[in-house]
Amino acid sequence: MDEEEEGTALHAYLSYSDAPAGISWLEALGFVTLARQEAENGRVLHAELRMGHAVVMVASADADYDVPALKGWSTGAGIYLSTPDVASLHERAVRAGGRSVFPPEETEWGSTRARVLDPEGHEWSFGTYAPGRP
Repeated sequence: MDEEEEGTALHAYLSYSDAPAGISWLEALGFVTLARQEAENGRVLHAELRMGHAVVMVASADADYDVPALKGWSTGAGIYLSTPDVASLHERAVRAGGRSVFPPEETEWGSTRARVLDPEGHEWSFGTYAPGRP
């Protein structure tokens, strides 16, 4: 890996119409809020939450965004969270108000996976597969 690649990282960001509720949902999954800036009207301007090496940024939506509808097993895009305990994370996500798309299952490629929609319909997949590792 060259010097330029070492400083490169990918982080997700999500807008929620009710960002405080989105943050609470993420905290129920086990994310820890590292930073949170709010406007005087209570809107979340920027928040950062972390679980292990995963970081997601959250803000209050500044428009009426359309979150893609679930078609079959997917919305066509989502967040993938690599975890050794798919079942526990799926359970916490659903208990906190998420909607199960499919419960933990074994895949034909040797990993465990599950999928939920968060309370505003964003797709979250949990799995034991760790992308980017040889």
